[in-house]
Amino acid sequence: MDVFHPSVGRFYPADERSGRISARRSVALLRRLFFLALGLSAWSCHSPEPVGPTHVTWYVFDEPSGAFREAARRCTEQSGDRYRIDIVSLPTDADQQREQLTRRLAAGDESIDIIGMDVIWTAEFAEAGWIREWPMRLTRRASAGRFPIAVQTATYKNALWATPFTTNAQLLWYRTDRVPKPPETWDEMIDMAEKLGANGRIQAQGERYEGLTVFFVSLLASAGGSILDGDGTQVSLAPEPTRKALTIMKRLATSPAADPGLSTSREDHARLAFETGHSSFMLNYSFVWPSALKNAPEVAANMGWARWPAAAPGLRSRVAVGGIDLAVSTYSRYPELAFHAADCLADKANQRIAAERGGLPPTLYALYDDPAVRRRLPFADVLRATLNDAVERPRTPLYADVSLAISRTLHPMRDIDPDRDAARLRKAVQRALRSEGLL
Repeated sequence: MDVFHPSVGRFYPADERSGRISARRSVALLRRLFFLALGLSAWSCHSPEPVGPTHVTWYVFDEPSGAFREAARRCTEQSGDRYRIDIVSLPTDADQQREQLTRRLAAGDESIDIIGMDVIWTAEFAEAGWIREWPMRLTRRASAGRFPIAVQTATYKNALWATPFTTNAQLLWYRTDRVPKPPETWDEMIDMAEKLGANGRIQAQGERYEGLTVFFVSLLASAGGSILDGDGTQVSLAPEPTRKALTIMKRLATSPAADPGLSTSREDHARLAFETGHSSFMLNYSFVWPSALKNAPEVAANMGWARWPAAAPGLRSRVAVGGIDLAVSTYSRYPELAFHAADCLADKANQRIAAERGGLPPTLYALYDDPAVRRRLPFADVLRATLNDAVERPRTPLYADVSLAISRTLHPMRDIDPDRDAARLRKAVQRALRSEGLL
């Protein structure tokens, strides 16, 4: 039977009509499925971000007490779900930290938001364009009430690039049962140690690494000198202070009071050696105190502290400052949140936590009168006085090269000739400032 189809004004045989309708329905169905799939694809491409706080990543050394993780937790909570701070742990060795960070930052790694930055990296990272200048609205909070030297470490070319978080400086640690009064000068200390005999050893850092540079910078500053001039572009190394510093290094290294392993000694080696009970003096950071309490309580019971010895009578010791500043990466996808989070991490409450739990000295001056901090750091008054007179290591983007030049020239300390090596050191630092002869 033929059927008239009104849409086209034609007759179709019944079987042809049925086939055509079936074909059209199939085409329509396929068309609907196609546009549905297209719509789903478009919707998924333009869907909103997952609900929840933005993740802000903090790269910082692996702090064992949990103080940093507690600070991250507190700031996350205080943000009101604006962000969550995730910690990525870096090695405890500063050189390894720098190596990992510089590789990532040079590649424009967007995963880094906040950097736990060693105080010696500010000029290098700022000059390379790897960190953002600190916002003016937060500058006062980053500097008010903090040690001036701590603020200086976060400053480069008259701009602030980070907020000071923790600080540190070496003290003289000594055995009160053998030394009734701490020595005032290096010569006095070496004389006392030699008279004490087998138990009079002096623990210091003499390996060819950053610690040797810190040792020289501190001796040089204590003698009234500096490595670079005021703007950090030319070599200073005034002859008299330089020779004085080198003379002290030579005398220590060749004294019978020096540890036999001085040329390979780092901070932790010195700590362990002092804890054996066979040393009477040690130049080291504050981490040695909680370590002695835990690992060598009989040593801690007779452990005193004082300022670093002076280079000469009538001079005041001045040691190189350490610590961590918090900077925001140029490549952060969330810079405003990162600045807010870093400002929170470095606040008074979190500095107190870092001091109480981790024994990390605060950059806020007032916390040295806080009862909880003083219980944890009973040497707070001596450390505060030391920080008031502390100095920076050379503030230059080429600091890594300068430090390498110093440690290579002065190692091992027992081979130092003050007159010869004062000239060699000047040439080595000049070459480092020109990025020459580093391999």
